[in-house]
Amino acid sequence: MSERNNGLIMGLAAGAAVVGALAAVQRAGRRYDFQDKVVLITGGSRGLGLVMAREFAARGARVAICARDRAELERARIDLEERGAEAFDAVCDIRDQTQVECLVADVRSRFGRIDVLVNNAGVIQVGPLEVQTQKDFEEAMQVHYWGPYFAMKAVLPEMRQRRDGRIVNIISIGGKVPVPHLTPYCASKFALAGLSSAMHTELAKDNVLVTSVYPGLMRTGSHINAFFKGQKEKEYAMFSIMNALPTNSVAAETAARKIVDAARKGDSELIISLPAKMMAKLHGLVPELTTAIMATTNRFLPGEGGIGRGLASGLESTSAAAPSILTSLSDAASYRNNELKPNETIH
Repeated sequence: MSERNNGLIMGLAAGAAVVGALAAVQRAGRRYDFQDKVVLITGGSRGLGLVMAREFAARGARVAICARDRAELERARIDLEERGAEAFDAVCDIRDQTQVECLVADVRSRFGRIDVLVNNAGVIQVGPLEVQTQKDFEEAMQVHYWGPYFAMKAVLPEMRQRRDGRIVNIISIGGKVPVPHLTPYCASKFALAGLSSAMHTELAKDNVLVTSVYPGLMRTGSHINAFFKGQKEKEYAMFSIMNALPTNSVAAETAARKIVDAARKGDSELIISLPAKMMAKLHGLVPELTTAIMATTNRFLPGEGGIGRGLASGLESTSAAAPSILTSLSDAASYRNNELKPNETIH
């Protein structure tokens, strides 16, 4: 038999092995059932985190949520219990590895194990590069990179020993495409994207499947708790309007269903919303074009001015432009998804 034929046979065998491995992963995904599974969600007290907790609970899972605000967590736990969920809440700052390890131990003590980890906690500082500080970059990396790393490191031993588990990392389209006025956010999300994809390739052999989620704009209600710098009123108006328009964004509930389905199947990647898919595809094909578009867009965004390097929440950055009818869908989500304190209003 010629060397050429040998090479062809070996190539076909390798291809068949790859196809077989992919089929095995898909079969495992179809069998995965969230009934009585234990799901730990970081940043689960409000916004997308809380909506995902509701979705997992609706599919029979027992849910553990963590965040930094005790009162907010208690409201979220009550919300879940009123929907019939078995829920556990714990205060945890995911930037602190010791706190993360204690959180994982507490969840195991309560439920016996952790089947699914969802790294969802996030922070966002909106403003031009001129007003972003080193502290902003450090904060973004601590929350978006080190926090998920600490959580994955804490849950992986039991998942690998059990040869069963799901990990979901909520990244962002800003982890694929550079978005102006979100530089610390994008830098840290790009880092998480690399970590998440590498984890998927390393852990698939142990049947621990890692899903990297890249949402586009979503109507979660979190715009009021984002942070704004520079000309905060203009930054907030643009950010909140873009997040609210149904042509640009998807409902948090729709996103949550897609995320939970992707976790069930063990998909390696999920991009949510048509605009996000188009941006990711375009950037993959012609990155010079997308970066040029973003650079041009940046020229029309607000300059530094305003509060400069200071930080103001969305609630502290309202104006005649926002809230308005253009932000009404996202504003409604803020009330629905525990983004506001009791008796607090958007004005």
